[in-house]
Amino acid sequence: MAAPIQDVFMLFGDSITQGGWEPGLNGFGQRLTHVYARRLDVLNRGFSGYNTTWGMPVFEQCIAKASDKYAPRLRMLAIWFGANDACIKPSPQHVPLATFAANLKQMVDMIKSPKSEYYSPTTRIILISPPPVNTHARKAALAEREPPMALDREFDITRAYADAVRDVAAAEGVIFADVWTAIYEAADKDEVKLDKFLGDGLHLNENGYDVMYKTLIDTIGKECPEVHYANIGPVFPPWVAIDLENPAKSLNLAKGET
Repeated sequence: MAAPIQDVFMLFGDSITQGGWEPGLNGFGQRLTHVYARRLDVLNRGFSGYNTTWGMPVFEQCIAKASDKYAPRLRMLAIWFGANDACIKPSPQHVPLATFAANLKQMVDMIKSPKSEYYSPTTRIILISPPPVNTHARKAALAEREPPMALDREFDITRAYADAVRDVAAAEGVIFADVWTAIYEAADKDEVKLDKFLGDGLHLNENGYDVMYKTLIDTIGKECPEVHYANIGPVFPPWVAIDLENPAKSLNLAKGET
């Protein structure tokens, strides 16, 4: 059976991950796909509306394939949850803070623990904090729905879930990308000014994704530079490096020969 060709950078999360490829937003997934082209395959595994509890069985299926003997290696894994888990009761998306933290830890352990059937010691894991919520814009957006809905998130509660991501990352010894702080500081620490970065008070717009992308790339460069796109060569050689006498030989990674 053929050897793996191109390794994987998986982005796993909710609608903010899923929307990272949305046309017109210049989202982080789209930009990562561009800079990692020919280096790593960037996979969109974002699931709109999901929390960590619902994401867990999906996560297990995603990494099972990625860790298969003949599948590409999971070189990087970015987990980005919290925006839905932080919903307030009676929202069905609500996940208690302690359960949220435990779910994140379980996802990390599935990759890090030698006892796990999905153990992948070479995978670089990045936990990303949810962005802040603009409750003013969110309340207005929900009021316009048919039928109107009550506000389902609170600013300080979302911040507590972002802090929990930081704590889990520290406890598990994995990388933390602090998107909550980056966006809040870009808004001059003013909830109302978050409308520059959050289209509906919850989801990132182009400005929000720009801050998020730069935060993630800077974090990768600082914490795991070996997997920064600038430090990974292309899987297949540049055209000028092809063996013109025997092109297939220099392009066949599995056999190294024709």
